[in-house]
Amino acid sequence: MLGLLMLMFLLRADADSTCPVEFDPPKVVGEYGTSVSVNCTTTYEDTKKIDLRVGDTNFDFEDKNFLVQSVTLLDWNLTAECRIQLNESSGCSKDLEITIYKNPEKVSMFPVKHVDAAVEGEPYELRCDVLNVAPVQNLIVRWYKNNQTIMADSVTSTTTTETPGNVSSTLTVNISRGESGAWFRCEAQLDLGPHGPQPLVMYDTQHVSVHYAPELKTNTDIDDVIVDEGADVSLTCEAEGNPPPVFNWNCDGLNITESMNNLSIAQLITNTTCHCTASNYLGNVTKQINVHAIRTTITKPADTTAPEASTRGGCPLILTPAEVVVRYGDPVSVTCSTSATDVWKMGWEAVIGGFGTENVSTITWAVEKLEEWFIEPKCFVTLTDNQCNRIAAVTLYKTPDIVSVSARDPVVEGEEYLLKCDIINVAPVQKLKVKWYRGSEVVQSETFNGTSVTPVSVSSDLKVTAERGYNGELFRCTAELHLGPKGPEVIPTVNSSLHTAVVLYKPRIQACPGHYTVVENVFSLDMLSCKADGNPPPTVQWYYEGKPISTSEPLTRNHSGEYTADIRNRFGRTVAAINITIEYSPSFTCKDRYDVQKDDKLQSKCEPTGMPPPVLTLIKDGKEVKIPQRWTRHDGGQYLLRATNKYGTANHSLYLNVLYVPWIRERNDTVGVTPGENVTLNCSAEGNPRPVIRWVYASAVNVKETTGGHQRTISITGATSTNAVTMKASFAGIIWVVLIVLIIIIIIGTIIYFNRRKKQRKYSFVPDNVNGSNIPMTTKSTGVQA
Repeated sequence: MLGLLMLMFLLRADADSTCPVEFDPPKVVGEYGTSVSVNCTTTYEDTKKIDLRVGDTNFDFEDKNFLVQSVTLLDWNLTAECRIQLNESSGCSKDLEITIYKNPEKVSMFPVKHVDAAVEGEPYELRCDVLNVAPVQNLIVRWYKNNQTIMADSVTSTTTTETPGNVSSTLTVNISRGESGAWFRCEAQLDLGPHGPQPLVMYDTQHVSVHYAPELKTNTDIDDVIVDEGADVSLTCEAEGNPPPVFNWNCDGLNITESMNNLSIAQLITNTTCHCTASNYLGNVTKQINVHAIRTTITKPADTTAPEASTRGGCPLILTPAEVVVRYGDPVSVTCSTSATDVWKMGWEAVIGGFGTENVSTITWAVEKLEEWFIEPKCFVTLTDNQCNRIAAVTLYKTPDIVSVSARDPVVEGEEYLLKCDIINVAPVQKLKVKWYRGSEVVQSETFNGTSVTPVSVSSDLKVTAERGYNGELFRCTAELHLGPKGPEVIPTVNSSLHTAVVLYKPRIQACPGHYTVVENVFSLDMLSCKADGNPPPTVQWYYEGKPISTSEPLTRNHSGEYTADIRNRFGRTVAAINITIEYSPSFTCKDRYDVQKDDKLQSKCEPTGMPPPVLTLIKDGKEVKIPQRWTRHDGGQYLLRATNKYGTANHSLYLNVLYVPWIRERNDTVGVTPGENVTLNCSAEGNPRPVIRWVYASAVNVKETTGGHQRTISITGATSTNAVTMKASFAGIIWVVLIVLIIIIIIGTIIYFNRRKKQRKYSFVPDNVNGSNIPMTTKSTGVQA
């Protein structure tokens, strides 16, 4: 007894911390709209009662030490308390910690400033909005750049609230031009602790381009170009920037209308100085090109210093190498040797590097830097009686100063597209081969006829019929000098800069299947694999049921159906249609209790929703039961409805109350007794709602009516022949249909009662002739006939 008093004292002093109540699980973490099972137990053996309060609803249980209840999480401020009663006047309780969560409805990332692109050298801000999430204090937003976590910018919300709210996070970074095209991603995920599930990770991405002022690609901002007087010249200004720069040319103070990075001047006869300025909205850069027009006079050196070679007996000279190929400005050497023994003098005759010497059998001609185009180095030998010579075969070559591609952009699909490749100052031209590339594919090759030894400038044209597939294709040309087996092992090649083709064409939609099956609240139209293709980029408007719809809005279960896209640019229009089926996990929207009559079906009362249609399972008393075709009076009670499809399972706790008309379980139509004897008549009935039992009899002082449970009893003291009794059972407050049926039954019963009074629910008392007594039926002083 003393221990009980001490326990009661402790329970009152600190009910929650010392109350012998345990929850399993100790903490509930569940998604809004789902159902969870709550188990509450007590180790206190003498518990009088255990119950559970969930919100404003109380659940009583017959088991005094254990209870299980399914709870649907539809109230953001839901509370649950398990209470035990120790005796008539004292008890204690413990609260269950409940966390209801909701995954973000949407994660949206966008730049705060510099909407089009980041600017090099300036801070760039991105904002990530997380919409309709709960609890916001458990939300973590993480930032990534090219799948690399930016740990320093992880953000955790400090706001405390139970209901869904919105959270924003801002990232500030500095991005260089080398990082242009980087992908940024923000991820939002709830951290629900060790007792919670692993919620969805939702994210949004942003492709960031970096803008910067133009810069020259060359190491110097001044170039010198040498051309033959009267020749055509093509100047190139190599600069890069983002946005791509616009080029402006000025030659000797004259502005030239030309927005390309190359400039062609025909038949240049005087020196000129051109300035090329590349600019965008962030700045500009200027390159100076000095063009020198040189008049070239070519005279072939006279061969007068050596006598004609004698052919008598051949010329005993050997040149090593016999043929040499030299790049303009490189060193060259050829060795001349003889096997003759009567050598008086040997030497070399050449525009540069010529010399002679006596009494030698080997002599080498060498030039440290060969820059003479017309040179035929001749080795001679003077013998005792004759002189002979051999000319060294020297090929001097020069790779082009400039190889550039120009074109008229843009062009419309189907039109002829002409590209021009200019090769400036190349020699020898007869060894030149120009190749055209589209991407990595060679589409045209061209060689040139000629006998010129000095450098010349030539052009090659490529004609292409514009196709939409060519838009964005990279074209280039290469100038190759094929100098034969004596030339360099690697063919001297100069590549042009890449030229990006611009083709304009009407829109179309690509890779778009006719039907999509997607998940609710995860998919939006901007995630479609089908993309609108057109140049200029087309506008796209999606319609659902004839009304425009935002492509970034997540689709819900109410949005299944056909969608159409209207795609337009100034060259045409196309329309595409797709059918989208939205799938989602099961859920219940029905009540927690239903009254049904026999023959009612459960599906008509509580039908789960879900796509694909969920499979419904019925559980009673912990066991799966078949869904009956018709309800019987034994089917009432507490049920757990479980709906399952591939996206999950939903549970719903449902109490089913089966209504049925009353029926009399215990009755005797006729009871024989001896007058003056005491008799007790019992009548019990069942029904739902609980029936009211009514006895019909003539009121008398010797008749007493009592009620106990489902039974109503008539006690007659000193029974007489006037104590006829009829018993009836009926519903109290039954619905009008049942009332009509009962009224009809009562009417029929009344008729039968009057017609057959002695046979239906009537009790008559007759003399006992068996014992030889013949007691007359007389009236007692109490008014009852005897």
